[in-house]
Amino acid sequence: MSTAQVATRTDWTRDQWTAHADRLLAGARRWASPGHGRITPPGAEGGYGNAVDGLEGFARTFLLAGFRIAGERGQGVDDLIDFYVKGIATGVDPDATDRWVRPEEHAQAKVEAASLAVILDMTRPWIWDRLDARTQERVIGYLTAIVGDTTYPRNNWLWFRIVVETFLRSVGGPWSAQDIADDLGRHDSYVRADGWIADGDERSFDHYTGWALHFYPILWSRMQGAADLSGGRTPNDVAALDRYLRDAVALIGADGSPLIQGRSLIYRFAAAAPFWAGVLADVPSTPAGELRRAANLVVAHFDEIGAPDAQDLLTMGWHGEWRRLAQSYSGPASPYWATKGMLGISLPADHPVWTAPTAPLPVEAGDDLRVVRAAGWLISGTQTDGIVRVVNHGTDHSVPGSSVGDSPIYTRLGYSTATAPLHDGRAWREPLEQTVALVDDGGRASHRAGMELIDTRIDGEVAVGASVADAHWIEPATVQNRHGSGITGDTTPAGRILTISLVRGPWEVRLVHVEAVGSAARTLRIGGWPLAADVAPAVSADASTARAVIPRGAGRLESSVRLLAGSGTAAIIERDDASPLGSVASVPVIERDARAADEWTAVLVTLDGAGTGDVERASVAVQGGQAAVTWPDGVATTHDLTLFRSATPTDR
Repeated sequence: MSTAQVATRTDWTRDQWTAHADRLLAGARRWASPGHGRITPPGAEGGYGNAVDGLEGFARTFLLAGFRIAGERGQGVDDLIDFYVKGIATGVDPDATDRWVRPEEHAQAKVEAASLAVILDMTRPWIWDRLDARTQERVIGYLTAIVGDTTYPRNNWLWFRIVVETFLRSVGGPWSAQDIADDLGRHDSYVRADGWIADGDERSFDHYTGWALHFYPILWSRMQGAADLSGGRTPNDVAALDRYLRDAVALIGADGSPLIQGRSLIYRFAAAAPFWAGVLADVPSTPAGELRRAANLVVAHFDEIGAPDAQDLLTMGWHGEWRRLAQSYSGPASPYWATKGMLGISLPADHPVWTAPTAPLPVEAGDDLRVVRAAGWLISGTQTDGIVRVVNHGTDHSVPGSSVGDSPIYTRLGYSTATAPLHDGRAWREPLEQTVALVDDGGRASHRAGMELIDTRIDGEVAVGASVADAHWIEPATVQNRHGSGITGDTTPAGRILTISLVRGPWEVRLVHVEAVGSAARTLRIGGWPLAADVAPAVSADASTARAVIPRGAGRLESSVRLLAGSGTAAIIERDDASPLGSVASVPVIERDARAADEWTAVLVTLDGAGTGDVERASVAVQGGQAAVTWPDGVATTHDLTLFRSATPTDR
């Protein structure tokens, strides 16, 4: 889709939103069990088994059904109400063959219990109040198992207990004030700068910040009795969301693609959830019309590329089915957490958001350059091609100093709305795209997880970031936990690498200095953006420049690397069936002798969908701690590299 087509796309009306919701619900409900207690779409059984799959299908579509019912104030949706009332009665019936897995039987039920509680509260007059006394008692008994539970993971799961216990309190069930106080305190310990929230104690920044850690506080604040429990915190939660959304809207491409980064990407348009949360909270800094447009672009993006599919089902993948993108625990109904992105339909037709003037996203309005200090990100969005790029110096789903493998979905140096990190088994063992790695004689590439974020800042019209990594090789352990973190195993030091990024428009000047090198290191490899398509990208490489090109809408998308300073040779490395965006992926790289004379290596890394500038014009000179850059469009800038390290080496 061309940028011009994107710019003229008309936002959906509320009727179109509800029609889309009805389509999703109809597709899923066809796979309901006789008693409606489980919904199990076709597909490979998830890692937690068929019974959990069925519970996920009920609970996650119940989110969407609840939004639909609440938005109509219970009018004209009797069939939907009847379906889920029957399913609830079946789910909590201990003798039903399609009953729900209970929280004490499997931890995943604690996740799904949160969806049940939020929607039972949101639709109280139309569903909870219609349940007979025995069923209400059974629901309370089902949810009670979570009270006092100390086995919740230290991440966004804390909100699952908060919302369940808040609902229990509202219906006279057991609850614990200490549980809620502890969980709110834990949430606050994850809060970082500028409204960003880490998904746990690690440097885990991804879509969970928006679709969980900001989403639930806003819904919780609207639950019955929550005001009694909040201790007046809601204005601070809204202020944090307000600040976060100023960055979140800048992470959506003009074609509606969210940033392809982080775990649980099969949830797809759940990425729209924080925008609707912002509308509910009436945040002051981002207009309602811009939030509605951001949500609309995301949901419409996936609708246009086949999610839901021809059977009106959401599959495990990104554009289409691609099972490798899922985590080990994911099942055929897991993708229905995407329905969080449909929260807006809970707002009735007379809500002012539906008539608010449309406002463009930052990448639609012009070129956008900013930093996210908490995540160590440099963000560059370019209006001409509608692409948003992130250069990453601070997120690795780990902690500083750790020696785990690089997670492809967290630790790469770059992510964008037009490319996807490679995601096959090899990608977890051997970092390639968007990396700076030391490679040994056996072809093992080093990992950088545990790196030290030095700084991110705006320097005139250039975003600058830096990190230093104790690079290490890893021998993977036999058993791995496939929840998004990098692989574990025995590690061997490979060297110490300083990387500084200068980012402007579609370009990054990547400055690399190997401060220490292990005896086994043979090659320093600098990888660029991965391009993937079902037809192999067109590639070329000469001594200094490697380039890959694929069609994109009416134009083309180019990824290239060009050596600007130091020694090295350009090449293209290809991988098959390694990307959710296509069966063949190509990565341009620069490689040099790891043990060459101490020097800066400078590479121009480009991801360009508009043919901007001429990479052959680019140059860089590093001397005395200063980097003088001439960019492909002829603009010249100078940067003080000593600001990013007290003892930055000078070229020798």
